[in-house]
Amino acid sequence: MTIDLDQLAYDNAPMGLALTEDRTIRACNQTFAAMFGYRKDQLIGRSFRLLYGTDQEFHQIRDIGLEPLRQSLPYTDERLMRRADGSRVWCRFRARTLTPEAPLERTVLSFALIDNASGGPKLTEREREVLLLLSQGLTSKEMARVLGLSPRTVEDVRARLLKKFQVKNVAVLLARLSGHGSGNTGW
Repeated sequence: MTIDLDQLAYDNAPMGLALTEDRTIRACNQTFAAMFGYRKDQLIGRSFRLLYGTDQEFHQIRDIGLEPLRQSLPYTDERLMRRADGSRVWCRFRARTLTPEAPLERTVLSFALIDNASGGPKLTEREREVLLLLSQGLTSKEMARVLGLSPRTVEDVRARLLKKFQVKNVAVLLARLSGHGSGNTGW
């Protein structure tokens, strides 16, 4: 029996890996499939839409990070994804394009679960949603429209996030969470 060590390493990497073509999954490892509650064969050939809560969310997130990819730089963010059972999971997402002239044509992606148990404040799903939208540069009014909330409710969630992370403003919060600021980034 011959063991393909490259395939063994790929399938069992400690993070989910996927190769996409125009936002369609062409290859993925076992870790990626398990992370989202699927078998690999259930994902190959499927649109990434499968892993987002709504069509709107899927289309909104498409253009985020395109500029670094066009410059052959990797792109990283955190995002809320949907599992096969409908539950949501917070992931650290990284992307690198193989086609900078058309970044989404062929892209290598990695996903790692963000585990609240690793330290740092525990976040509610609403706080994670607001944090994701903050990282996309949305204003409180824009977030309120996306989430179906009042701007005042979004402001309350923002204030809770600042308090939980013990920072004075959103810029410092986002810098800390991206790993560019000081302090605990494991949340």
